Amino acid sequence: MILPRLRDPHFNYRHRRKLHVLRVLLALTLTYAVINVFTIPHSSWALVSTVMVMGNLPHIGGVLDKGRQRLLGTLLGAGWGLTLILLPLPVHQLVPAGALAGIGVATWITFGKRHGYSGLMFAISLLLVIGDGSHDLGLGLWRAFDVLLGTLVGIAVTVLVLPQKATDMMRFMLAENLDRLARLYHAHTTATSSVDVDTRALLKATSSLLVKQRGLVDAIHRERRLRRDELDDIISLQRRMLSTVELLLETHWTTRAGHDRIDAMSGLRDEQHRLARDLGSLAFQVRTGQPIEVRVSQFDLQRHAELACNARTDSGRALFSPSGYLWLNRELARLTDALVERLGSLTRLPSKRLRSASHRAGATEGPTQLEKGKRDD
Repeated sequence: MILPRLRDPHFNYRHRRKLHVLRVLLALTLTYAVINVFTIPHSSWALVSTVMVMGNLPHIGGVLDKGRQRLLGTLLGAGWGLTLILLPLPVHQLVPAGALAGIGVATWITFGKRHGYSGLMFAISLLLVIGDGSHDLGLGLWRAFDVLLGTLVGIAVTVLVLPQKATDMMRFMLAENLDRLARLYHAHTTATSSVDVDTRALLKATSSLLVKQRGLVDAIHRERRLRRDELDDIISLQRRMLSTVELLLETHWTTRAGHDRIDAMSGLRDEQHRLARDLGSLAFQVRTGQPIEVRVSQFDLQRHAELACNARTDSGRALFSPSGYLWLNRELARLTDALVERLGSLTRLPSKRLRSASHRAGATEGPTQLEKGKRDD
């Protein structure tokens, strides 16, 4: 049925651009209907407010945060403007002077802070209320009402119509990044992978999603599912894992001897492929709302210690590259394990809603990108 599908978080995420356009148009239609049915004066400000509060934010947390700041700034700005109009000021020029003072204080308080949008709305609402100096109380009240109306319509449509949660966006971005890290790491350990995998494009895409995740922190916090410190840990671990994989991809051997030493380390490739599969399994569990139950196998460096520490060239010069290479692999496994532990400690990360949607869609862990085709070890 189409209705359950529209409630599917995976469907909403894949089609978030189309659904956001639909929500914006619907919100504008509702606002336009209200202002025409009730013949509200200065109604253009209601339409402007609806667009501004929704903007390019397709998720609930972002609109709630922006809407809350807009409501706060509107109420305070309109309140200060009405106060200036109602006060029996002896000098006519004291009204604009009071407005400038209010805007200055609001700008000072919100400068460089995440509530800067409230400061902006304070200034806009204040200037709308006092207008061109006519000090018409009715005009000021209607303008303030229009801003509040448009803001509330935008929030209501975002929350009620095919809602897209910032928490879900973060979850799917994390899963995509883990899948890409698994593919990149497997590409490094497979001799023929350079033909099939564009490592540069994958690295760029992974880094881009990290930036987008950072931009979701405030919105996710507003949805009250994950705390900022938890999100910071998840993003930081991803960034360090990406840096480690990038270093592995950029590993170059100045001599053939170092490469031969790595190839001679029995079981190393199996450990690497196992870690790549663990990353893919973790991505699946995150994407489908499963409890995090991946067990990351740590690299047994001791078994390779003699080959790594005693590595020398034909001329007898000591080789340090095999030891550094082993350390990078061990570090990636350690960071993956730390991410598994962090995700596993989040009691609100598993989701029955996502598990049900995945079950309806027939999602299974199945063969991943890592297991397609023949591996050349």
